[in-house]
Amino acid sequence: MTEHVRVAVIGGGIVGCSILYHLARQGWTESLLLERGQLTAGSTWHAAGNVTHFGHYTRMTRLYADSIRSYLEAEAETGYDVGFHRTGSLRLATTPRELSDYTSLALSYRQLGIRYSVVDPGRALALHPLLDPGGLHGAAHTPDDGHVDPSAATHAMARAARQRGTRIVTGVPALSLRKTRQGEWEIATPGDNVLCEHVVLANSFWAREFVLPLGLSLPLYALEHHEIITGPVAELERTGFELPTVRDPDGPANVRQEGGGLLCGVYESNPKPWALDGIPSGFGGELLESDLDRLHPHLSRVARRIPAFAEAGIKTVNNGPICYTPDGLPLLGPVDSHPGLWLATGFCVGIGTGGGSGRYLAEWMAKGRPPYELPEIRPSRFPAAMERDECVRKIVRTYARGYR
Repeated sequence: MTEHVRVAVIGGGIVGCSILYHLARQGWTESLLLERGQLTAGSTWHAAGNVTHFGHYTRMTRLYADSIRSYLEAEAETGYDVGFHRTGSLRLATTPRELSDYTSLALSYRQLGIRYSVVDPGRALALHPLLDPGGLHGAAHTPDDGHVDPSAATHAMARAARQRGTRIVTGVPALSLRKTRQGEWEIATPGDNVLCEHVVLANSFWAREFVLPLGLSLPLYALEHHEIITGPVAELERTGFELPTVRDPDGPANVRQEGGGLLCGVYESNPKPWALDGIPSGFGGELLESDLDRLHPHLSRVARRIPAFAEAGIKTVNNGPICYTPDGLPLLGPVDSHPGLWLATGFCVGIGTGGGSGRYLAEWMAKGRPPYELPEIRPSRFPAAMERDECVRKIVRTYARGYR
């Protein structure tokens, strides 16, 4: 048998569930999400869950702000707690140039209605007493930032989408995609095939291989990304409040409180690409083998900025693949050469932008135009075919820049 729907979304992570939720809010309830495993099974489940209003570019800020808004709206609709901790965040200025750049952004954030200020080292230390202020010129402070539970946020949007009439099918992989003579898209699965007017690929680093038979070559590869969770930090009990997230260009790394310890995401200077010759058969989002030796220079810098990080010791090391494009921004929008085919992949900041990206794409699909212009994320910004070595070289360079 063949199932007919208006839209089929492939991929059940934070991005795919956000798209389904926002399509339903647009009235497109004849929508179906296919997930090869369980919801969040790709890279969502091991994400740190950080959400912020401070994006790569101020033009991207609305995606960040709409992500937080989307998670909280889904929570309100369903009663499913997304685990949002409104701790605020500090993006450190370790050079006068960084401080000047942060100051220049203040007007843009004020125009967007987002609380934002640039603070001096003393205020930064008051907000985060575990910081060593040595060499610190100040910080950008966004008090409405924080972190969510990635799995809970995904399931809240999935539940809200279902409540509005959409369907989610897990444990069913999409095997192939083709355009029929009638102009519809047909998705082959181990069971019933799916015919649809629109198909959205929200399947992260699987998307590249999935569309190769269509003659498309996406500039999309995965890198290994480590997160460190420390043991208990005694000083946290004395602060009396949950610390803001710190994003340090010197690491480059992000550090936030995780219960009684600290969680640190590291951006290596020489990151390791993963699965360049193809995603291993049967891979379902498992963690990879960790390698603390190559993290040592970065962790040393983190420890100098937050001495308690070193004193607490390492409890857990997670290493998982993270999806990247050459410029570090997602592929979000239509594939111009293949009408009805939409991309929502390449998210290296999946939780931070996933909710807003789902809103953005769903409005684009439903209204025939994007809610606002954001050429930085259009898939067409890259050439039709980018040589693999060049693509990977640019991805590695972008990743290594971290928060610089």
